[in-house]
Parts: sequence; structure tokens; C-alpha cells
Amino acid sequence: MYRREALKGVALLPLIAHSVLSKSTFSNSRVRNEIIKPPRLKTGDTIGIIAPSSGVSEATFEKGLAHLADLGFKTKIGRYARERNGFLAGSDQERLRDLHWAFQDSEVNGVWCMRGGYGASRILPQIDFGLIKRNPKVFIGYSDITALHLAIFKKTGLVTFHGPVGASDFTDYTRTHALNTVMKVSSPYKIDLPAPPEGADPALYKTIVINGGKCRGRLIGGNLSLIAALNGTAFGLRDVKGKILFLEDVSEAPYRVDRMLTQMLQSVDMRLISGIALGVFTRTEDKDDSPSQSMIDVFRDRLGGLGVPVIYGLSFGHIRDQFTLPIGVEAELDTLKSTLTLLEAAVI
Repeated sequence: MYRREALKGVALLPLIAHSVLSKSTFSNSRVRNEIIKPPRLKTGDTIGIIAPSSGVSEATFEKGLAHLADLGFKTKIGRYARERNGFLAGSDQERLRDLHWAFQDSEVNGVWCMRGGYGASRILPQIDFGLIKRNPKVFIGYSDITALHLAIFKKTGLVTFHGPVGASDFTDYTRTHALNTVMKVSSPYKIDLPAPPEGADPALYKTIVINGGKCRGRLIGGNLSLIAALNGTAFGLRDVKGKILFLEDVSEAPYRVDRMLTQMLQSVDMRLISGIALGVFTRTEDKDDSPSQSMIDVFRDRLGGLGVPVIYGLSFGHIRDQFTLPIGVEAELDTLKSTLTLLEAAVI
């Protein structure tokens, strides 16, 4: 058996070499998958609405539908998207069926998650990744949706979008960057920072350079808690070589962020990374009198010694003004200018 497999590999070497030279690829364990970009969305397209994690109230759901209508899209709602099952939106099987439906339905042009919350990681082993790969579509959401982004990209190579959920506040900044990323094929596309929201702590939204520099690489990342929770599973973050890692989180004390970053440092070879973009870690400081490092001190301690560019405070995560990050797309991070530039279009 081993000899036959070896001979088969030798026979395929010319084809593999040609693929590596002519196509954009990434490594996933022993499999090498082509990067797949979904068709761009257009005004009037139909968006499939699903809730693969937690559910929302009826009022919030209707608000989310209104947001997408304001963006110029029609909507088609998953059968179980309105369900509430404790901290989940429907059972695992119901949420899984809606995910499969959204990618399989020929009338649906893109898939938008109504909310994050919790629960996406529960359905990962049952996902039909072949179905998703055969029907590439724009897939967008953030927070708990990180589990689906990492799993889909790892198993299929499909570019997905870490961006606002349907229930998000669609400020002009959020709206502009979401639409530009999923509807336009022009590049490069530079993402500048917005002004701090009125009444917010300016220090929270101030960019802080941990390590200065400029770097390029494919974007990978999402919510830090979800990335840490997936470590050791078949869907965890492993291949970071040459990539720009982006991380965000909310309501996590500095010591918990330290713990999660330490776990990453001990399970992933972070020395191979190209650079790190940190979002705005909102509501993070300890509320009691126990001794604590600041969040920035944690980032300096855990990430400052990697020898790669690291910047805190880019506009993504659990905040009002957020830009949309396409996972798998080549980008440039410039800490001097506090900018992230997409060097290629995320859609075709």
C-alpha cells in the first residue's frame, strides 16, 4: 500500500508543482487547498439570514433585517434563524441545517449571520464542507462566528468575512467598509481609522504600537476566546507562517487575555507569523482592587518579543465602527500609519 501511494505521489509531482506556481494556496495539515474567492455581492442580491450561534429577540431580528434592506439587499430567512433554545438559536441540527441551506439555495447570493454569542463550535464536526466549497458565497459575521470562519477556511480555502452581524450598529464607517469589501473588486484598498465615538474613552481607541514596522501576509484570526477554545481540535489555528494575525475580544480581564495568549504561544509557532493586528479590546480592565497588569502591558509582555510588527487599537471587534476583514486575503499592516491595506480584492 505504501509503495503504491508513493508511486502515485511521484506521478502527481509535475501537477502539484504547476499548481503551486500558478495558484494561490495555503497548507492545511497534509492537504493543500486553493484559495477560493466568492462572487461579489450586488445591489438587489438576496442574502440568506442565519443564526448559527445564539439567537436574538424578535425586535432585534427585525432591526437586523432593516439594516440589510438599507444596504440594498433582499433577504431570505433560514427556517430556524428566529428560534431561541436557551443560549442557542435552535438545536445543533437546526442551526446546521440553516447553514447548509444558505450555501445550497441557488436563490441566495450571500450568507449573513444575525448574531454571534455562543454555539458555532458545537456544529463544526457535522458541517458538509464539500457543499460549501462547491457553492462559494460571501459569508459574514464576527465574534462566535470566528469558529466558522476558521473551520471553513481551513477545510475549503474559501475567503470569508470577519465583519458586522445583522444585529450590529451599521454606522456610516461600518457600512462603507463592509460594502466596499464584499461588493468591489478593486485593489489595493486602504482601511483608515475612524474618529473615536462621541463620549468614549479616547485612550481606549488610541492606537498603540507594541512593535513598529510594516509587513505583508494573508489575514487570519478573529475572536481571541474562540481561537483559544479551538486549540487542539481539528479546526484550530495552526498554520500561521507568513500570515497577519488579527485578534479582538470583549469583557475579558487582562489576566484572562494573558492566559489565552500564553496558550497560543505554547501551541502555535508564533515566531513564523508576519505581524499582529489587535482590535479594540472593550470593557477589559478588572473591576476590583486585585493587582493587575494593564491590557497593553499584557500585549507587550506576551507579543512584544516575537520580533514582528504588532499594533493595538485598529477598528474591528465589539465596537460600533468596525471594518470588515476578509480571511485569506493578502494584506499589508503599517504600524507607522496605523493602517491595514487589502492588497487584493476579496471577491471576484
